[in-house]
Amino acid sequence: ASGVINFAQGEFIMLGGMAAVFLTEAGVPLPVAIVLAVAIAALVGLVVEKLAIEPAGNAEVVTLIIITIGASLTLRGLVQIFLGKGNHALPPFSGETPIEVLGATLLPQSLWVMGVTLVVVAALAWFFGRTILGKAVLATAYNKLAAQLVGINTRFILLLSFGLAAALGALGGILVAPITYTSYDAGIMMGLKGFVAATLGGLGSGVGAVVGGLLLGAVEAMTAGYISSAYKDAMPFVLILLILFFRPQGLFGKKTTDRV
Repeated sequence: ASGVINFAQGEFIMLGGMAAVFLTEAGVPLPVAIVLAVAIAALVGLVVEKLAIEPAGNAEVVTLIIITIGASLTLRGLVQIFLGKGNHALPPFSGETPIEVLGATLLPQSLWVMGVTLVVVAALAWFFGRTILGKAVLATAYNKLAAQLVGINTRFILLLSFGLAAALGALGGILVAPITYTSYDAGIMMGLKGFVAATLGGLGSGVGAVVGGLLLGAVEAMTAGYISSAYKDAMPFVLILLILFFRPQGLFGKKTTDRV
């Protein structure tokens, strides 16, 4: 809704995973720890928007991007100070015995990731397409001034958007924590890969982001299997260069034109 790519999003992914790990280690049941971790990340997202984004007002896009990078560095540093530098793993939601699907071996946690992702995408599609609040978010993202003129409280919408984005990022971090482990600096690569997936699918398209993520994962797996795992993390950057050169709007994005 702000019209700016939030480069602190990766830190909310990290924060969700780290919060869930430390809550479970403190004896909190896993389902309760998940809810609390998502709530903590959402609260931090609201604080970031209130203290960093809102004071900037109608600043230039580049300025806002730099602010989100600063917020990312701040969050990462605070987590490093208070929670340490170690790697942590969250217990799998439903065991670790691999499952055979059409000749492929999948971890049960991977099915949780895919299932919850589909539910979240469907819920967001309903929210944006069927609710007044969701349509207000879309209106603010499309044209902030026009939204203000028809009576939409764009300040509240921006605050809501940051909180919602932080909560969804935290949920993603919790889902992958049993597979990839988590640490204070885990959000850097996750955030970059999320940006690549969203760009690949088409910025602003929920379905595009999911498809982009699946394509990115497939390319990484094939790179690790056929070339070398050392090059796996380099593939997102190769992909984003290709997509920006040949199809900047992404697979599901639409070309934009400006009247002059």
